Amino acid sequence: MARIAYILLCHKDADGIIAQAQRLTAAGDFISIHFDARAPREAYERIRAGLEGNPAVTFAHKRVKCGWGEWSLVRATLNAIEAAVEAFPHATHFYMLSGDCMAIKSAEFAHAFLDRNEVDFIESFDFFNSDWIKTGIKEERLIYRHWFNERNRKALFYASMDWQKRLGLSRKVPADLAIQIGSQWWCLRRQTIETLLEFVRKRRDVVRFFQTTWIPDETFFQTLVRHLVPEHQISTRTLTFLMFTDYGMPVTFYNDHYDLLLSQDYLFARKISAEAKELKERLGKLYAAKGVQFEISNEGRSLFRFLVDRGRLGRRFAPRFWEAESSLGRERTLMMVTCKKWHVAKRLVERVRQVTNMPALDYLFNEASTPLPDLGGIQSTLEKRTRHRRALVRMLYDYWQTDRLIFCIDPANIDLMQDFYNDKAKVRLLEVECDFTDEYLLGHAKRVGLAGERTPKETIDRLLPTIRYDVKFESDRIRDVGFANTYRIRQSASVDENTMPLAEFLDIPVEKAREIAGTHYLFVD
Repeated sequence: MARIAYILLCHKDADGIIAQAQRLTAAGDFISIHFDARAPREAYERIRAGLEGNPAVTFAHKRVKCGWGEWSLVRATLNAIEAAVEAFPHATHFYMLSGDCMAIKSAEFAHAFLDRNEVDFIESFDFFNSDWIKTGIKEERLIYRHWFNERNRKALFYASMDWQKRLGLSRKVPADLAIQIGSQWWCLRRQTIETLLEFVRKRRDVVRFFQTTWIPDETFFQTLVRHLVPEHQISTRTLTFLMFTDYGMPVTFYNDHYDLLLSQDYLFARKISAEAKELKERLGKLYAAKGVQFEISNEGRSLFRFLVDRGRLGRRFAPRFWEAESSLGRERTLMMVTCKKWHVAKRLVERVRQVTNMPALDYLFNEASTPLPDLGGIQSTLEKRTRHRRALVRMLYDYWQTDRLIFCIDPANIDLMQDFYNDKAKVRLLEVECDFTDEYLLGHAKRVGLAGERTPKETIDRLLPTIRYDVKFESDRIRDVGFANTYRIRQSASVDENTMPLAEFLDIPVEKAREIAGTHYLFVD
């Protein structure tokens, strides 16, 4: 059975470290602690005294003063690993943790998971070809030597790099290594750790290279594991659930995130708020629990993105810039049908095509699979369609040799609607209002990845009101803008009530509008 030696890097909260070590070792696992040498000696002594006599706890033989982005973090990790390998011969796996991490599964679950998966879990993506690095320097991390910390000695950091560039002092990556990058939160098998330590002892040139790279904790272990272990024995993922904001800061979890965390396909989570006392207490008891069944739905990241985006609507520093293109034409009429239930809008425009023979398109700017004629490539991707939207629509008018065109558009695309309304063409908008049951909204949440088949009921109960409000909010935004020539039909309205708005929107005889409005399957889910 798997037994885990946790490699804990920490620098504060002595009492929290003691409690974390006691929880993890009580379930039969081990822990090796490196406490930052920059931290007060008294705090370190309190940790040692609090864990004295626990045979499942050991400490790095030498404490290192750690700095973010520096080799010192890797050195501290190696020191803790060496102590763990020596102290715990029965450990089968070595798992990197920080003081802000907590288990979100039981030890029973974690051991069974590792027993089923005979691989090393470590993110390791090609350094040069992947998009793992979102901002800042990239190649410069490796080819120049970094002696100063960018965070606290910024001027020296960039001056040093600039001088190396001017003097042509760039260096090559060790020839036999393919540099990889990924999260520092890994879980490696014992044979991998022992092979890695032996490699470090023999290849001092590799160690010297990484000692002066920038942020080596994201490249050192990732590169060496990929170098030493066959590819089929590596799972390129972390077992620690963590998310980052658009500003590069870790997302922090609080008391009300308990159900969300347990439903993620991970063993640990980072970062747990120091103020989340209730969450820490519940997760602490969980690790030693027996027979707990976990329903994995794994919607955490998509749910976070959805909720963050809701808070940002309308909060931009400046209006988006749409490229200036010539008008669609004063003599042309553009009709947009907006509806959150895409299948309803598609049925409506299909009936319009059948009854009036008018060119009508599905979700032109929302769905890549919308059928379109070959327009020389401008129609090939959603990005191209949106970037050159007026040119695209002009070409569609020309293709069908018409002055009247209809397409569907999602209610969230207010900016696109506004852009077309700013054109010299005659523009009309038809909003199709539908009824939304909880069952439909739940299905929608599953389709877009906000929920899964095993998402806990508590999470669903909190999510549905947010989605329902989101739908209503989009409709309200359209009304608040005050678009001219706006018409509405409703699922709850009668055929007669929907006929007149359709006749006016399409500028067709009432009889034909009634034929369209009377489509019996129009609003069926």
